[in-house]
Amino acid sequence: MRRAVFLDRDGVINVKAPEGQYITRWEDFQFLPGVAGAIALLQEASFTVIVVSNQRGVGKGLMTANDLEAIHSRMLAELAASGARIDAIYYCPHDLDARCACRKPEPGMLLQAAKDHAIDLPNSWMVGDSDSDILAGKRAGCRTARIVRSDASSGVPSDLTCQTLGEAVQAIIKEP
Repeated sequence: MRRAVFLDRDGVINVKAPEGQYITRWEDFQFLPGVAGAIALLQEASFTVIVVSNQRGVGKGLMTANDLEAIHSRMLAELAASGARIDAIYYCPHDLDARCACRKPEPGMLLQAAKDHAIDLPNSWMVGDSDSDILAGKRAGCRTARIVRSDASSGVPSDLTCQTLGEAVQAIIKEP
């Protein structure tokens, strides 16, 4: 069984769109500082790196699954060019009323990834910037790290609270 770090996308890997808006094209996607280096450190520490992301814009008809996959392909290519690799991407395309098992805070994406990649969930981490990320990680049996922007308050307690993905990765790597 492998250890993994599950990463939310918007707000952890890239700049989150303003409330009520969505990243629907590559031109709107902007990496947060230090993300590629942080992901590379996870790889060096033998973690599997998996993105788990709610992508409601697909369910709302603001973009297609192909549009989303094109953004993800560019994201993977840019990260690879910087020496960072993401092992898999799982996303929930459903709108809020779908009542699916994959939309965070439900743990469906993490559980499916664990099955697909032989992941040891109790020794893995969910890193996110919202209560739904932290709840999904807890429900899947992972430890959790919250990225808190200075203007945001945290609700659901996490195992770690950090300002950046890089800071979270440094703390995760030091954990037994």
